Amino acid sequence: MDRTELYRKVLLSISGNKLVEKLSLKYGKKLASKFIAGDTLVEALKEIEKLNGKGIMVTLDHLGEGIKALSEATGYKEEYVRLIDGIAERGVNSNVSLKPTQMGLALDPEACYNNIRAVVSQAAKHNNFVRIDMEDTPFTQATIDIVLRMHAEGLTNVGTVIQAYLFRTEDDVKKLIDTKVNLRLVKGAYKEPGSVAYQQMSEVIDNYKKIIRMHLDQGVYTAIASHDDRVINWVKEYTSKNGISKDAFEFQMLYGLRMSDQELLAKDGYRIRCYMPYGTMWYPYYTRRLAEKPANLWMVLKNMFK
Repeated sequence: MDRTELYRKVLLSISGNKLVEKLSLKYGKKLASKFIAGDTLVEALKEIEKLNGKGIMVTLDHLGEGIKALSEATGYKEEYVRLIDGIAERGVNSNVSLKPTQMGLALDPEACYNNIRAVVSQAAKHNNFVRIDMEDTPFTQATIDIVLRMHAEGLTNVGTVIQAYLFRTEDDVKKLIDTKVNLRLVKGAYKEPGSVAYQQMSEVIDNYKKIIRMHLDQGVYTAIASHDDRVINWVKEYTSKNGISKDAFEFQMLYGLRMSDQELLAKDGYRIRCYMPYGTMWYPYYTRRLAEKPANLWMVLKNMFK
């Protein structure tokens, strides 16, 4: 296990401690704001306009996951309908991302499906797209099943996320390409055991490149979500060498990270989309961002002492 992977596992374990969570919620809001576009939809829409002005597309995420009552899921569903309408009214270039547990997947799968379907249907009215984020492995198959069920019903403006660190990923990609599901390809950010996921970063990167190549070689539009220069530069070289148009794929990065590099990619003619979260339920998202690499934590610590 390399040092970065060890760091990630330790930080994810620490962040799950209730005392750490309590202290972070009390004192960490200002630090988390680096990665969050604001508490409200109005604040988020203003940020989208700024990024669009720099040639950067957006996927907007209303923060929330792991709810305890279905009434919370109803509230999130209604907020997503409002944000889809808000995107249309402002005329900004943004689709949306949501988490299935936010919509009730752990409590009532059928209620979750109906909540997500309502959001996807609203997006279809505005010719927009919904990305169902992938969470940890207890929800992997259920999330894929939701997307496939909607496609079978004719709601094809919905896709999901595939995580390269899972052993099952290559088979999932083959099936989802066949059914023309739009995918975001990522390394994976949750703490998973060696029984289901690669533990060495070199293995994750190799599998990541494999599933990216599977998409590009078959002419399937490819969303590559990474801040890793090894991956980004490889994609640039591979697409250039094989005559693959810059319109055939997009890079995706997170709000608050490498923003100047996102601008440079846009200026170089690449399609770049920024994953922009907003809302008050920021702690789980924030800790996953810090856990991705030591440089993220170092950046936050530097800001603490400014």
